Amino acid sequence: MFRRFFQNTRKPEGFLGRMMLRTMNGGHTPLSNWALSLIRPAPDARVLDVGCGGGANIARLTKLCPNGFADGIDYSAESVAFSKKKNARSLGKRCNIRQGDVGALPYGDQTFNLVTAFETVYFWPDLGKAFHEILRVLKPGGQFLLVCEMDDVTNTTWTGLIDGMTIYSGEDLKARILQAGFASVRLERNQSCWIALLAEKRR
Repeated sequence: MFRRFFQNTRKPEGFLGRMMLRTMNGGHTPLSNWALSLIRPAPDARVLDVGCGGGANIARLTKLCPNGFADGIDYSAESVAFSKKKNARSLGKRCNIRQGDVGALPYGDQTFNLVTAFETVYFWPDLGKAFHEILRVLKPGGQFLLVCEMDDVTNTTWTGLIDGMTIYSGEDLKARILQAGFASVRLERNQSCWIALLAEKRR
């Protein structure tokens, strides 16, 4: 049961998946608040949260951009349903949430001012393709915020428990993001060893 529960970190499904989404919405609050403190999007920014999970960060982004609009995407149908319920009052007015793949984002070129991704890069099958897609949908000068609790590649506790999980070092992620074509990437760490990478698209 323990292992089955944590498989829902990768792709929440069913009752255990909903339990995991509730856990992540609450447990990731300090991480999200720290990372969001690093950015200053315009009040009317158009934002995309990739791997939106339980939707807590969609709610935070709509508050951070009070005159803007937040899109969310997740490849788990359970996550999409949960996130829509979490943001029911804003749905269709301040946000939109759909099922999809980071490797083939269903949005036009230069749509967003900001793309965020919290605790999800571990499960992307092709980082190069994903980073190119994020670059494509960003407007010139747009930002990409990538956030992880872990970047110790020697720690196999979680990768041994959760199928399909890969931990990347902050330096590796920075190099890959730059290789995808971003103009700059800033790597931040805090006292909890969390990392945030803030990348910018060329203007």
